[in-house]
Amino acid sequence: MIQIHTDGSCLGNPGAGGWAAVIVDENNRREEICGGAEHTTNNRMELTAAIRALEKISAGASVELFTDSSYLKNAFTNGWLVKWKRNGWKTATKSPVLNQDLWLKLDELISARAVKFNWVKGHAGNYFNERCDELARRVAGKFQRQAKIAPPPKIFKSPKISKPPKNFSKPVQLSLFD
Repeated sequence: MIQIHTDGSCLGNPGAGGWAAVIVDENNRREEICGGAEHTTNNRMELTAAIRALEKISAGASVELFTDSSYLKNAFTNGWLVKWKRNGWKTATKSPVLNQDLWLKLDELISARAVKFNWVKGHAGNYFNERCDELARRVAGKFQRQAKIAPPPKIFKSPKISKPPKNFSKPVQLSLFD
């Protein structure tokens, strides 16, 4: 059985986010995938991690998906998704279901595979969950740095300085991607 381990991260929620998945096949070969977005939520990143991993798995495959997201797990194991679809994508309080676009894609992918969901406690020493968390946070950090660097600087008049202050340091070039 193929194992998928997922996690999502968001700095600010909403804010810069990252997702990651570790896929372990029947022969114990491992593939790590990750990505992110400049402006997103933690839940969107959790769902995206599962989507991107499932897209790499052939239809008809048996999959065990491990997540620390109750939101993701409960939608399938507690029947939330079935109720949302039956209620025209409204929650029990008649509010629109958030992230409907991602739920629709997940539903499509899961209906073509035999998926068993497992909840794992986050930040509790589970190797694959910790690895996904590390990758997702790293990507979220890169998107956050990009977002802070991307806007042009504000133009202002500074006082005239005849020479640099004593604590002035020479400019250094920084890379967005470590």
